[in-house]
Amino acid sequence: MIVFLHGVPETAALWDKVRAQFDDETVALSLPGFGCARPQDFSATKDAYAQWLVGELENFDEPVDLVGHDWGALLTYRIASTRSDLLRSWTADVANGVHPDARWHRFARVWQTPDEGEAYFAALHEAPLESMAEAYEQYHLGHEDALTLASWSDDTMGRCILDLYRSAVPNIFATWGPQFGPTASPGLVLHAELDPFDNKEMSNDVAETFKARQATIRDAGHWWALEAPVESAATIRTFIDSL
Repeated sequence: MIVFLHGVPETAALWDKVRAQFDDETVALSLPGFGCARPQDFSATKDAYAQWLVGELENFDEPVDLVGHDWGALLTYRIASTRSDLLRSWTADVANGVHPDARWHRFARVWQTPDEGEAYFAALHEAPLESMAEAYEQYHLGHEDALTLASWSDDTMGRCILDLYRSAVPNIFATWGPQFGPTASPGLVLHAELDPFDNKEMSNDVAETFKARQATIRDAGHWWALEAPVESAATIRTFIDSL
């Protein structure tokens, strides 16, 4: 079973085009609060999402091939290093996000700042959808894909994003890093060639720490699952079939 996990600011629909390339059964999980309800009393911290993911993976009859993007990737690194018994394999991008020297991008720093983060999402959700899409087009997305991405954001997602990022200061490695190392389940670190949120050198270091293979998705940006679904699925399929 191939299980896909999206990131921020996305929903499980991120994977629709990629999943359409697979003949075998796949599942796309929805992070609580992202295109779905936020459970009552759910803290939406990084540890709460990691615990939630463990529960989801425990529902499968056997270890899965987990594919994570963005925060879904950061959670994948966590599970690979702490509950590899749940995984047949794992694939994840933006490995630089769990590097010891990782520094959050400018949007994350706004979201982590009290009042500024709240003001950001208030303004975002008051803006026309077309203007939100134009902002995403700056990251190598076509207009229709940018419009789709923009349409997913809502107040529930915004509040979850604030809680999630504020739980990850100063960076992921500060709390999860001590458990990082070679994983019992084989892994693949993906690099989207045009992803401004990735750092190839730092991601290389992390891949070496985890003893993971590496692959590059050419001529694609951060939202490679929307932009290059055929190439992305082929890369994931090649890795899984090699095991």
